Amino acid sequence: MAATELISALLLFLLICSSSISSSEKTRRPEPCKRLVLYFHDIVYNGKNAQNATSAIVASPAWVGRARGFYLYDRKDFFSAWFGFSFVFNSTRLDGTINFAGADDIMKTTRDLSVVGGTGDFFMTRGIATLMTDAFEDDRYFRLRVDVKLYECY
Repeated sequence: MAATELISALLLFLLICSSSISSSEKTRRPEPCKRLVLYFHDIVYNGKNAQNATSAIVASPAWVGRARGFYLYDRKDFFSAWFGFSFVFNSTRLDGTINFAGADDIMKTTRDLSVVGGTGDFFMTRGIATLMTDAFEDDRYFRLRVDVKLYECY
């Protein structure tokens, strides 16, 4: 009887030791399977700037797509927004969409949005998009640098 209790106690001790050793090891973060850097810009028309600012393209950038969706300003005491949009690629190299959703605390230097899916070349993708304000002019114009890291690619 005492022998079985000793064996049971020894097995329990070994089980606890092995679980604590395995949990103390550092877990490796996966590397992104695809990484993109995009620039989003928006021009807000308030009646004083009625001309179409994008009619004459300056510096002829390589347009790869268009963002479709919305952003809502959700606070009055400081600038904060909620984004929900799809980036639709219209280039010959990439085809499909990437879907973004999440809160954007505009006053922070960098902030993250969730990549919640996609179509075409980005079918069922998941990842993180890190936003950084690249340019800002009052309430009329802003440009965001978006570093997209995809961790599930099919």
